[in-house]
Amino acid sequence: MPLLQKTRFPAIQRQRLSTLQVNLGYRCNQSCVHCHVNAGPNRTEMMAAETLALVPQVLDARGISTLDLTGGAPELHPEFRALVTAARQLGVHVIDRCNLTILFEPGQEGLADFLADQGVEVVASLPCYSTENVDKQRGQGVFDKSIAALQQLNALGYGQAGSGLALNLVYNPQGPVLPPDQAQLEADYKRELRRHFGIEFNALYALANMPIQRFGSMLVSKGQFAGYLDLLKAHHRNDNLAQVMCRSLVSVDWLGHLHDCDFNQQLGLPITAGMGSAQTSGRWHLRDLLHTDLEGAPIRVAEHCFGCTAGSGSSCGGALKEGVL
Repeated sequence: MPLLQKTRFPAIQRQRLSTLQVNLGYRCNQSCVHCHVNAGPNRTEMMAAETLALVPQVLDARGISTLDLTGGAPELHPEFRALVTAARQLGVHVIDRCNLTILFEPGQEGLADFLADQGVEVVASLPCYSTENVDKQRGQGVFDKSIAALQQLNALGYGQAGSGLALNLVYNPQGPVLPPDQAQLEADYKRELRRHFGIEFNALYALANMPIQRFGSMLVSKGQFAGYLDLLKAHHRNDNLAQVMCRSLVSVDWLGHLHDCDFNQQLGLPITAGMGSAQTSGRWHLRDLLHTDLEGAPIRVAEHCFGCTAGSGSSCGGALKEGVL
């Protein structure tokens, strides 16, 4: 964090809240090199039931249209399916940030069918369409399991024209470089996955790696941290500022505290009181959204924010602009 605090990133403010992104916990069945959450099988942090119960209330109170569930592996939370069902009953669109291999974990039998029955959008990480690259980044055997999971989702209608079941893939570079052009990369993914595995999907999201947590530590250990920040800043584009995700999204950590984005969450940069909140701890909590809106509030920024505005831009929905290097 000391390497990121001093910044000239432009000041930005919040617009109307449309997406509630909830981190249900840091436990995961994988330990990926690029993970900005530092999630893994040995993490024990998990959202308490009383905090999770606030999520549907906030969705209803604020008229939020999208619930974006993440982790770790969000499906490992014992109340994951109950939360999805409650949100769907409110008419809220639900996104599951899925690592694909979770479909084959013990206790997750029927998960794919559940997601399809609820009409959940699946956003699945697949950093490459080759075995070697995926297993290098995510662990031995992950690619084969990911392909099997995608085929299972396809069989349920995911990624198929007219099904209404969205299946979107996520690409992350393997090192301190910007993602390539998203449109061209998507075309390559669709060609190779269709040709070799018969897999169909809707869209590919190309995300820049953030210099924080596990990836940031790797950069520091290799003496590449400063160089990567320089790369991000050199490719900053002011016109990406209008579309960055933090303007319409709020990130909720496993304790229920609010952050401007998932990256600020991992850096311990919460949304603080002083913007109409009576919350006494000094930090905004999920319960505060039951009575108070965030529109117009300033967004906390630091050097890592250039990761969202460099080149084509990067957000939870992929590139902000096409064809910009």
